[in-house]
Amino acid sequence: MNRRQAHIVFNIIMCMLAAAILFGVGRCATASAESSESPENPEAAEAAETSRAATTGAAEATAAADSAEHTESYRILALLTPPDTAAARNPHSARLDSMPGRDCVKLRVTPLPGGTLRRTFSDSNCLHLQAAALIGIEPMTGLRPAWRAGERLARIHTCEDFYLDNLTHSVPYLVPEARQLLHDIGRAFRDTLAARGGGDYRVKVTSVLRTPALVKQLRRRNRNSVDSSAHLYGTTFDLSYSEFICNRHGGPYRTQEDLKNLLGEIVWEFRSRGRCWVVYERRQSCFHITARPAGSPPPPDQFARKN
Repeated sequence: MNRRQAHIVFNIIMCMLAAAILFGVGRCATASAESSESPENPEAAEAAETSRAATTGAAEATAAADSAEHTESYRILALLTPPDTAAARNPHSARLDSMPGRDCVKLRVTPLPGGTLRRTFSDSNCLHLQAAALIGIEPMTGLRPAWRAGERLARIHTCEDFYLDNLTHSVPYLVPEARQLLHDIGRAFRDTLAARGGGDYRVKVTSVLRTPALVKQLRRRNRNSVDSSAHLYGTTFDLSYSEFICNRHGGPYRTQEDLKNLLGEIVWEFRSRGRCWVVYERRQSCFHITARPAGSPPPPDQFARKN
């Protein structure tokens, strides 16, 4: 049994234990209620019994639905994330544990037309979903959609262009258009950095494809996440701006702030060419990027000066 299979089995066992505990608590509560009823009031006892039956039925239905959802989710994840034997010997996985914070050299960055990153990158969720629906997969609500989606999805790995973070609420797949966009952005970031004096850094991918079950789990931790996420379509990925991957010692070293602004400059170029929609997410500390269909027109310049 490999590590991923063991993790899945562990989660299933924990769900079963939680269900057993809840069932035991429910039985204790029921016994307590029965012992407190007065036999001298049969109408009250009958009403209490009816209420108990309705509550028990609703609880059992909810538990059954949750159990079915968890089972389906595990099956989908097992289908999408088989053991990755290539990751263990990936030469691009080597990196420093953290970004060097001393002896950093100032990096020249071109100012954005919107001034701040938040103002510059504010494309609506509606635009992201429209693009996702055109080139994305059907959200994987079950095994059948997952099988169909598998024909259109490409797995991504840590490489020279980007570093794939340890994913907790997504799986490492994108449609070809989004995968190519990710590689292009990562390569442009490194090329531009080299042209402006160097620095061996990569962007970090923190989220990619999600299933509806993963979105539901994420919402329990982050209230700002939405059910109608473009991540469901395999067209969207998140790039961290709070942390970049430094590949080796030796410099020149750059500050996180300069690298963030450089990444913003690169992402703006791709957006201006009609390649993507972008949102600057403050809470998640990332650029939320959705690929657009090939040949999409450049968006209107919302920052153009009016005469």
